[in-house]
Amino acid sequence: MQLKSGFVTIIGRPNVGKSTLLNGIIGEKIAIMSSKPQTTRHKITGVYNDDDSQIIFVDTPGIHRPKNKLGDYMVNSAKSAINDVDVVILMVDHSMKIGPGDEYLLDFIKESKVKVILAINKVDLISPDAFKTIFETYEQFDFIDQIIGLSAINNKGTEDLIKAIKSKLPEGPAFYPTDHMTDQTERTIVSEIIREKVLMYIDDEIPHGVAVEVQSFKKRTNKELYDIEVDIICEKQSHKGIIIGKEGRKLKGIGKSARQDVERLLQTPVNLQLFVKVREGWRDNSNFLKGLGYKE
Repeated sequence: MQLKSGFVTIIGRPNVGKSTLLNGIIGEKIAIMSSKPQTTRHKITGVYNDDDSQIIFVDTPGIHRPKNKLGDYMVNSAKSAINDVDVVILMVDHSMKIGPGDEYLLDFIKESKVKVILAINKVDLISPDAFKTIFETYEQFDFIDQIIGLSAINNKGTEDLIKAIKSKLPEGPAFYPTDHMTDQTERTIVSEIIREKVLMYIDDEIPHGVAVEVQSFKKRTNKELYDIEVDIICEKQSHKGIIIGKEGRKLKGIGKSARQDVERLLQTPVNLQLFVKVREGWRDNSNFLKGLGYKE
């Protein structure tokens, strides 16, 4: 049986809801979420399957003005995800005006000459008249094939989005087994879950200077139990104290919340050990970034 199958990149400015959309479509939490911008740092693949299609979605870091080598990697990663795909979903939120970041993305996508669906997210927060205004604002761009309103957090409008994507995909074979949901390893997902909890528990700019490195990921022999040791890496000694918190309370909260999610992921009890370490300037250290998987 021939399917509608192909690759779809989700692209947009930081914090417009790209990861929320991907998780909702796939039906599993494969991309971490936070109200803080620049949460996604890697391209993340999620595979959607139904009776007549297989759609491989690629979630990308938000396009922003980079301030360090990590930022350069994130922006280049997002840009490269437009190459060799069948459809691009340009995701915007309910903002009424097109800002400089939107203009940059529109110019970039126009040059790629790929089929474009514009997804206006968070329509549950605006009136029908406001949606009409946004729709008409983007309707002027003739390279946008279709415009769809949705609320990713409520999973509303996603069926219309899937239908629109299918209409633009070629017929072909499945690229992955039907039970395959993501290209991320369990080890990678665990590191991202812990980083999500750091984002949740820590305020201000500190989260952007935090990395998570899984040092040990072992299943005990003859036991349904994983021993996982993780380093939370920050840039300053003062940041280390904030992450640990008074009497270790912040780190305990991060660990408890992360362990619950990791146990749901692995379907087994987990012994999770977290350590906070300082590495000044790691976001500009090319070798260290490569060790964390940030490769061109």
